[in-house]
Amino acid sequence: MQTDSQIQQAATIIRNAGVIAYPTESVFGLGCDPHSEQAVNKILQLKTRPVDKGLIIIAANLEQLEPYIDLSEEQKQKIRNEKSAITWLVKKSDIAPNWIHGNHPKIAVRVSRHPTVVKLCNAINQPIVSTSANPAGKAPAISRQQSMDYFSSGVDLYLNDSTHFSGQPTQIKDIETDGVIR
Repeated sequence: MQTDSQIQQAATIIRNAGVIAYPTESVFGLGCDPHSEQAVNKILQLKTRPVDKGLIIIAANLEQLEPYIDLSEEQKQKIRNEKSAITWLVKKSDIAPNWIHGNHPKIAVRVSRHPTVVKLCNAINQPIVSTSANPAGKAPAISRQQSMDYFSSGVDLYLNDSTHFSGQPTQIKDIETDGVIR
């Protein structure tokens, strides 16, 4: 578990267009401020991932995601009631940055229950980018050390965690159809 000091350090880095590696429900992730095109581009370069694929944003609660999404009350309730770590493809709002949704008409979002993610999003009072901590073609990192092995000094801060990871990124579902994308 992260100390309050570590969470505040990570929050400061995110606010200043930095990139962190952090634990999520399933794998280690790379994260940054979704409003910072500079930080998002750094993540894309680290992963050798094209911007048109889009990225996920995660939050401590649905309210933090609301500026980026356009959902019915029924769809909001569906997200609130979900007990698993599900990433939802939802209709994006007009202000959702194109470097987040890529060439897609929808945006990928998740309300996280992971304690580190919740504390971090609450510290900055907004969502963060979440993409698996791995270069294209490599297995997702499941530890701080594996993240460091992949990215070395390319990441500004590596948070630690003792959580057991599944090693598989979270399932992605379309909110309108319930169809499983991944």
